[in-house]
Amino acid sequence: MKSEWIGTFENSEIRINNTWFNGEMLFVNGELQDKRYGFAGSNLTGHLINKNGERKNIKVNLGGSFKINCIVFVDDKELSVEKIK
Repeated sequence: MKSEWIGTFENSEIRINNTWFNGEMLFVNGELQDKRYGFAGSNLTGHLINKNGERKNIKVNLGGSFKINCIVFVDDKELSVEKIK
């Protein structure tokens, strides 16, 4: 089973994939930035460069009991993401 979420910060696309066999992955603008394997939940980290050339840290929390939820933070502010799968 695969779950996927997408969000946008300024002009950067943030995509999170969660699969049973390949783990959890964080992509920023199509580039893999973090990959983990976890059964109860996972934390992913990455970064992006904003329009002013500043580095912004990304933190992703995946977890849940009956369905997987995804919460994304960019520089400690929650970013809205949409589940597409």
